[in-house]
Amino acid sequence: MGSAAMKVGDTAKIIGIPPDVRDDDELKTRTLFETCLGKTFQIASLERVARLEYPLIELRVGSSEIWIEPCYVELVTPA
Repeated sequence: MGSAAMKVGDTAKIIGIPPDVRDDDELKTRTLFETCLGKTFQIASLERVARLEYPLIELRVGSSEIWIEPCYVELVTPA
């Protein structure tokens, strides 16, 4: 499903983790993604980024946020 069909307020499920996501000393980004894998979240925003043909999807995870490519999420319910 392309990001064009997704909009703010929709519910999306994380179905994959980008291969370049890593943990470092400050941010446990990969660990956060692994915890969220298979779970659903409301889309908080869609943001265009230079050099990408699609917008990144922002998902709020507690007090954190995840920015993820559309190919790693699946639309569960439209808003």
